[in-house]
Amino acid sequence: MVTSPAVPRLVVAAPSSGSGKTTVATGLMAALAARGFAVSPHKVGPDYIDPGYHALATGRVGRNLDAYLCGPELVGPLFLHGARGCDIAVVEGVMGLYDGAAGEGELASTAQVAKLLRAPVVLVVDASSQSRSVAALVHGFVSFDPEVRIGGVILNKVGSDRHEALLREAVDSVGVPVLGVLRRAARVDVPSRHLGLVPVAERRASAVEAVAAMAAQVAGGCDLEALVGLARAAGPLPGGSAPWTPGPMPTHHPTRSAEKSPQRVAVAGGAAFTFSYAEHSELLAAAGAEVVTFDPLRDEELPEGTDGLVIGGGFPEVYASELSANEALRKCVAELAFRGAPVAAECAGLLYLCRELDGLPMCGVLDASARMSERLTLGY
Repeated sequence: MVTSPAVPRLVVAAPSSGSGKTTVATGLMAALAARGFAVSPHKVGPDYIDPGYHALATGRVGRNLDAYLCGPELVGPLFLHGARGCDIAVVEGVMGLYDGAAGEGELASTAQVAKLLRAPVVLVVDASSQSRSVAALVHGFVSFDPEVRIGGVILNKVGSDRHEALLREAVDSVGVPVLGVLRRAARVDVPSRHLGLVPVAERRASAVEAVAAMAAQVAGGCDLEALVGLARAAGPLPGGSAPWTPGPMPTHHPTRSAEKSPQRVAVAGGAAFTFSYAEHSELLAAAGAEVVTFDPLRDEELPEGTDGLVIGGGFPEVYASELSANEALRKCVAELAFRGAPVAAECAGLLYLCRELDGLPMCGVLDASARMSERLTLGY
């Protein structure tokens, strides 16, 4: 059987959202980085927010592993691309371990990614309202899919020494090692809104403090040596995967001459547009573009010589007043678009291009009016 290089790795998962995955994964990344490890941070699914905290913890770009959007066949190569030169990789899961795309079985689940990477899983369990029942819960997750290897459990939100003893005894009866115990600690809580944590770009100083608190809690409550040992036991990736590379791409479109191909591509950033994939800019650069960034909240004009525009996701509804007040930039964006320059927008970017958002003027590139509703809709 053909195999790929062995990158020490583990997946941090949980039975459900809200169990403490982000606290444990981010804290583990930061704790290992503080001990001199070069840590490669990854997140299952299309989440853009958690990778910002991962980047703070490791000093490296947080990268996504999305079997739905990229296909299962690219999960291994994208993982190896991100993990180049690293000593260990930590992958934070999404939702519950076996939760994925609705009606699609295991597709896009943390379990699927763990299997594709042949990575051991560390299950983070919110133990705040149970004792012996934790054994049944862990047993169920261990036995549900024999191809998923749960290598250990971290007990979160433990109330007392007596509570810890009861939990350890219960988990021990299942034959799964307890690799950590974290007590209730409000100081590592970070503010959230409708899509999860508030992005790092909006709270840089307090985010740094939160990551440091997560690292201290994980370092104090988890067996780091055992976790590293578990990661090192992962072995090579299956299937002969080679690292993904954003190789050269065609220099012209069949219906457009090479002279008119964009050379300088401006990518929206700043607090209002924090949702982006690192690979997007890497692909643009590999295609010959010069990638530059701009902040629609602060910059009054596009970077000089902009030939194309990328406006990704974020929270424009939170910053609608400020975005609207920057009339000069709104006009620049509209003029560029109406000249026929390529503009790629998604989610928040589309809202910014609308005529108005929540009653406030936007760029007017799209003849549409958008508003934020009270109902949150998530999914592929």
